[in-house]
Amino acid sequence: MKSIVMLILIVCLSIFNLNAQQQVQKEIVLVGTMHTVPKIVKKSYKPMLKRAIKYNPEAIYVESPKGNDTLSWEYLKNGWSKSYKAFYYLSDSIQKTFTPNTKKFNTILKKTFNQMTKDDLDFLSNTFAFNRDNANYEFYEYIKKHGANGAKKPTRHEDGDLTFKLVINQNIKILKSMDDQRTNDKYHEGWSKCYKEGKNNGNNAIMKKLNKKDYNSAILPAIFRGLGKHTNKKKSLQTSHQLAAFTYTKNMTDGCKQGEKYWNERNMRMAKNIGESVKVSDKTRNIVIVGAAHIIGLEKELKENYPQFKITLVNEL
Repeated sequence: MKSIVMLILIVCLSIFNLNAQQQVQKEIVLVGTMHTVPKIVKKSYKPMLKRAIKYNPEAIYVESPKGNDTLSWEYLKNGWSKSYKAFYYLSDSIQKTFTPNTKKFNTILKKTFNQMTKDDLDFLSNTFAFNRDNANYEFYEYIKKHGANGAKKPTRHEDGDLTFKLVINQNIKILKSMDDQRTNDKYHEGWSKCYKEGKNNGNNAIMKKLNKKDYNSAILPAIFRGLGKHTNKKKSLQTSHQLAAFTYTKNMTDGCKQGEKYWNERNMRMAKNIGESVKVSDKTRNIVIVGAAHIIGLEKELKENYPQFKITLVNEL
């Protein structure tokens, strides 16, 4: 009799645990950034950091190309970004001189940031550079420069004032990269064409008016340290998307169409990088920190292709 009761109890507990697991829905919170902010509003990321910490993410996704994304790096090694170009060739040189050690790497990552020595940090930086992992290379270089608590003064950039301080607070040792820049040359080409075409058809006048309106609407929030919240308002995000995707245009010319095509395709690939990673991860609370112009596109792609996840904008928390 006792055996039967015990068996029933075990079955009931198993069903309860299974139901509990099925009810836990994975979340993705999207945070739009301003990249670098002016000195006059250098503390703009502080309220955003507080909100991100309150959410208590288990995984942090950033706008940086994945180490194994050979197509993006093939472009970036001679592309638009001087820092990515420098990192690519640094990575190449380290691959010729450095020998990775998985056991040592994992042992160091078990330490707290305060416990990591300079040699530990050097080894981690070299390992990430060897793997062409720019996001984590930059993070551990930041720790080497500013210490385990991060920069005391505002860096005025999303990495130093938001992302890296959030990583430290959450004691997360590895950032997740999700960007894809393989077609950025075609996007910039379209942008250039669209601007030239817009000189005579009224598109540039519309763009300038929209930019001015967007700038003016941000002045008061910026003064009262609310620039981050303002940037993440739905209306602001839609304006940023319009400007980046050229959908503000009255005359959709060939150049503007090219720019829109490659902007949307980049967002689609970024969303796939995020969604596929979250799908196989054991983390429930995921946060994505990315330029504000990408948010509308990412929200659309994630909701359409990953309906099993809860997609939330940071202002909706």
